[in-house]
Amino acid sequence: MNTISTLMKDQMSFPKQLFTKYTMLDLTEADVMLLLHIHRFQTQGIDFPTPTELAESMTFDEQQCSEVLRKLIQKGYMSIEQTHTDNGRLVEVYSLDGLWEALMQDEPAPQQTTETEEEQPNLFVLFEKEFGRPISPFEIETINIWLDEDKQEPALIKAALREAVLMGKLNFKYIDRILREWKKKGIRSVQQAREESKSFRQSPVSQQAAASKEKRDTSVYYNWLDDA
Repeated sequence: MNTISTLMKDQMSFPKQLFTKYTMLDLTEADVMLLLHIHRFQTQGIDFPTPTELAESMTFDEQQCSEVLRKLIQKGYMSIEQTHTDNGRLVEVYSLDGLWEALMQDEPAPQQTTETEEEQPNLFVLFEKEFGRPISPFEIETINIWLDEDKQEPALIKAALREAVLMGKLNFKYIDRILREWKKKGIRSVQQAREESKSFRQSPVSQQAAASKEKRDTSVYYNWLDDA
């Protein structure tokens, strides 16, 4: 009996609405179980559990956990935030505020489909295709920042990605630099981005840099935005 009492005292609080509303929020049982584990980790002081740590307590493997994490972030039920520890160190944490807000609604509002929302999943797929791997939750959050905070058009984000691919600098910092430079110059369309890239590559500085590198086929440089 003592063992049972101890077991019953070792409990974790979680909103009942999650179990009654999760289908209305377009969540699966797998999504709910992963959210439970994230909440469990956070109650234990681990605010940013890795997919590997989550997989150790689930029937999912690491890649499947990463896929569920990405989906939850895309739906807005989770986000990655930065905070400082007591000793001043900057760390990332998972925030479930989006989930709590959705659960507090009497009836979840129907998701309205906009052009940006239709393009957004395609962005994630395109990034994973070009990077040759699943993108991390932090990288998903970066794309969401480009869309939501920086108000970048999905077509321009695709353009910056393909520019990075062609330049052989496939990383998020380089893509972010491209987008910031375009925004600074008032570039808001794919056509303007195409003209800016062509102008840059025809500049003396760019040609001199290209001459010092191994010769490469540049025939694709000026049509990389055609299907953006």
